[in-house]
Amino acid sequence: MLASMASGTRLPSKLQIWARGLKREITALWFAVRDPATPWYAKALGFFIVGYAISPIDLIPDFIPVIGYLDDIIILPLGLALLRRLIPLEVMKRSRSKASERGDERLLSRAAGFIVVAVWIAVAVALVLFILNRAGNVRKP
Repeated sequence: MLASMASGTRLPSKLQIWARGLKREITALWFAVRDPATPWYAKALGFFIVGYAISPIDLIPDFIPVIGYLDDIIILPLGLALLRRLIPLEVMKRSRSKASERGDERLLSRAAGFIVVAVWIAVAVALVLFILNRAGNVRKP
């Protein structure tokens, strides 16, 4: 999701710089949520948010008009901002240093991809069960 933004050659240079900075910040947050000094609640939120950000699969596919980009434009930045506030400053400093050393090497989380797919399957199963339940409760005249 973000890797394509950072590597595109058609984007204006300011947008490319912003995308690289965002990618580096996500990498820093990935290191921060794995740090032992990070509180458990920040880790829980962080594994979901950062895992989702680096996952190759979107919870809301981008091809769905308007709402397909809600996660990229609203939900993800708000989650990242909240996560930054929950992680201690010293942990973020160390994590940003690690992220800078790592450079543009891509993070890949198969576990995060698995979680997103599992959520989609759970939603699909719940929807099917709901529809079947409603169809069974319809009164016939």
